[in-house]
Amino acid sequence: MPGVTASPSSFPFYQASPAPRPTMPLGIHVNNGGLDVAVVSTNATAVYFCILDDEGLSERRYALNGPVLGVWSGRVEGFGPGTRYGFRVDGPWDPDGGKFFNPNKFLIDPYARGIDGIVETVPHVFAHRVDEELYPTSYPLERSNLDSLGHVPASVVTVNSFPVSPKPEIPWDQTVIYELHVKGFTQNMPDVPCELRGTYAGLAHPASVSYLKNLGITAVELLPVHAKCDEMFLSERGLTNYWGYSTLGFFAPEPSYATRAARMRGAQAVVDEFRGMVSILHEAGIEVILDVVYNHTCESGDAGPSLSWRGMDSDLYYRHTPSRPTQMIDVTGTGNTVNVDQPYTIAMILDSLRYWISDMGIDGFRFDLAATLGRFASGYTPLHPLLVSMTTDPVISGAKLIAEPWDIGPGGWQTGNFPAPFSEWNDHYRGALRNFWLTEFRSLTESGYAPGPRELATRLAGSRDVFGNGARILRGPRASINFITAHDGFTLADLTTYNVKHNRANLEGNRDGSDDNRSWNHGVEGLLAMSPDNTWNTDTAVLSHASALELTRIRRRTQRNLLASMLISAGTPMITAGDEFSRTQYGNNNAYCQDSPISWLDWNLTEDQEDQISLIRWLISLRTHHPVLHPWRFATGHPAGEDTIVDLAWFSRSGEPLCPENWANPESRVFQMLRSGHPFDDQDLLVVFNATLEPTKVSLAQGHGHPWRLVFHSAWSSPLEGNIGLPGHDPRTLADCGVLYEPGATPLVDLQSVLIFFSDPA
Repeated sequence: MPGVTASPSSFPFYQASPAPRPTMPLGIHVNNGGLDVAVVSTNATAVYFCILDDEGLSERRYALNGPVLGVWSGRVEGFGPGTRYGFRVDGPWDPDGGKFFNPNKFLIDPYARGIDGIVETVPHVFAHRVDEELYPTSYPLERSNLDSLGHVPASVVTVNSFPVSPKPEIPWDQTVIYELHVKGFTQNMPDVPCELRGTYAGLAHPASVSYLKNLGITAVELLPVHAKCDEMFLSERGLTNYWGYSTLGFFAPEPSYATRAARMRGAQAVVDEFRGMVSILHEAGIEVILDVVYNHTCESGDAGPSLSWRGMDSDLYYRHTPSRPTQMIDVTGTGNTVNVDQPYTIAMILDSLRYWISDMGIDGFRFDLAATLGRFASGYTPLHPLLVSMTTDPVISGAKLIAEPWDIGPGGWQTGNFPAPFSEWNDHYRGALRNFWLTEFRSLTESGYAPGPRELATRLAGSRDVFGNGARILRGPRASINFITAHDGFTLADLTTYNVKHNRANLEGNRDGSDDNRSWNHGVEGLLAMSPDNTWNTDTAVLSHASALELTRIRRRTQRNLLASMLISAGTPMITAGDEFSRTQYGNNNAYCQDSPISWLDWNLTEDQEDQISLIRWLISLRTHHPVLHPWRFATGHPAGEDTIVDLAWFSRSGEPLCPENWANPESRVFQMLRSGHPFDDQDLLVVFNATLEPTKVSLAQGHGHPWRLVFHSAWSSPLEGNIGLPGHDPRTLADCGVLYEPGATPLVDLQSVLIFFSDPA
C-alpha cells in the first residue's frame, strides 16, 4: 500500500494502484478482492476516490491515476460489495468559464449503482459560497470552504445477487401500457400489508399483480425510479418532488421506494428489492418500462448545489453558452440541460440503459423530453449520435423505446420525427380525443355547433399523417402511443369535472400547470359532495339528488367514450393508473409535488367505480383477443388479398360511405368505422359514434353481410346492462354476449355514445 501523501488540497491520501484498463469500464467494479475505479473528468487536475468508514464521518482517500483520454482510474485492494464511497475533484475555479471544481465537496459517482442517504438543504452542498437562504454571497461566485461530507448521500458498491426472471417480450401490437407511480399505486391499497405499501415490494405483492393482470395490463410504465433529489425551493415549502423528475443518479434505484427493512439493510437490499419486483412482474407476464430523465439533473442552474456532475466536470456534462461569462443552456425548464454533444456524456447514458436492461431486467424506457437527447447546439436531428446509438445498439434497440417527443427549446416539437424503433407519445392523438369528446361537446351545449370527425378518424386509424411517411412507415401504427391522460395534467375524471386547474396546494398561487386542458365540466365545476339537507354541492352549484345523479352519469359516460375510442384505435394504448375507476386529483393538473392523497390512488371504491372497472376490463380483453382491434400496419383503403371489402371504411348514419367533403360537416358527428377482420383472420369490427346531443337511428354498415353482435355501449354503466363481460363470457368467441343486429338494421343510438359490434359469422 502506498504511503500517506499530502495532496494539493492539503489533505492526506493514498496513491491508488494502476487499473487493469485505465479508460474502461467506467464506474466502480468488483474484481478479485478489490475495486477497479474509473471516472471521467476532462478538466480536473486531481481526482480522489474516497472510501467512508462505517459511521460515514471519516474517509480514506486514494488519488487516482491519469488522466488518460480524460479518464482517472485506479485499483484499490481489500474492498468489495457494500463499500460506501464518493469522489473529491480538484481543478480550476472558474464559474464564468463553466468550471466549479472544489475538493471540499464529496461527490456522488455518476455511475453509482447504489445511493445511501439524502441531500440536506444546507450551504455545505454548494460549491460556491451562499448565505443561510442559499443565495450566492457574491458575483462572480466564490469557492466555498465548507465540507459537504455528512450532508450528501454516499455511493455504494452493489452486485447482482440473483438472476432476474426472463422477460415476457410482449409484441408491440399486443401491448397495453399502464402508467403508475410506485408509491401512489399501493399507498392506500388495503390488501397490501402496511409495511409494503408504497414500495417496490408493494407493487410486486399478489394484490397488486392480480389487479394488473385482471385488468389486462401487459406493461407498467413507472414514473421515475432513478435516485432523486428534491429541488431546494420545494424543500423550503415543505413539499417534495413526488414524481421524481429530478435525477440524482442514473444507475441507482430510488431508496425511498424500498421497504423500511430494505433501507435499514442498505443499498444492496434496495437493489435486490427492485430486481425482485421486476422478477415477480415478469413471472406474471407484465413488462416493466421506466420513465427516465436523461435530459437534465437535480443540480439546477449555475447557482445550484454541487452533488455529482457539476463537481466532476460541469462543462463536460452540461450545455453552456459559448460566451464569457458562460451560462447554462436550459431547454428543459429545470435550469440545466445534459450535454449530449459530448461522447462521454453519451456513453454514460448508453451505459445506464444497458445496465437497467441487462442487470436490472427492465423491458423498456419512456424518455422524458426526448427532443433534448437529439439536440446539437444547432438544434434537433433524428440522426443525433445518441439516438442512432440507441437504435443500433444490440442491447438497447431490443427494448421498448418510447419518446416524449418535445422539449421547450427552439424547434422542440418533434412528434413523428424519431427514428425506428422508437415509439412516441402522440400529442396529436391526445388533443384530438379531448377536442372531440370534451371541448367540442362544450361548444355544442353553448353554441349548438361542433365540427365533423376528420381529426378523430385520422387518430383512430393510427395517425398515418404523423408516423406513416418516408422511413417512419417502418414502425407502423405502434409508433403512436395513444393516450388521453398522463401523470402531467388532469386525470380522466377531472377532465370531465373541471374547466380550469385548481393547483393551490402546490403553493405557487395556481400559476403552475397548463391552461390548455381541453376539458369540460359538463356545466358544473367540481366534484359532488352531499350536504346535510340531501342536496349536492360543487364548487359552483347546489344540485338536487336527481340532478347530481344525472351529472355523474353523463360524466362517466364521457369517460367511457374516451377510453373506448382509445382501445379501438390503431396504435399502442396507455392508461393512467386509476382512470379506469374515475380517480380524481381534485382539479390539480400539476401534482408533481403532492406526496399526499391528491396523488395516491384511493382504493375505497364505490359500486359504480367497480362497474366502471369491469367495463374497461372487458374492453381490454376484447382488444387482447381480437387482432382486428390492434392492427400492426396502416390501412390502405383497399381490400387485402382476396377480401371482398376494404380494410378500413367509414360510413354515415345512413350506412352510406362517408364522402371526403362530408368529413368537416357537423352532421357527420354520427358516423361508423368498419375494420375488416379478414387481414387478421378475425371477425369484422364495427364502431358506431353518436357525438351529438340527440339520440338518432343509425343504419348499420353491411360489412361481409354477417349479423352484428353488440359487445359494448358507453351508455352502459354496468356489464349487467349489456349482458357482456360477465362470468362465463369468452371475449374470444363472444358467445351469448350482447344483442344481434342484421346489417342494415336501424337501432336507436343514444346521444353522446360509442357502440362496438363484432360480426357473428356463426
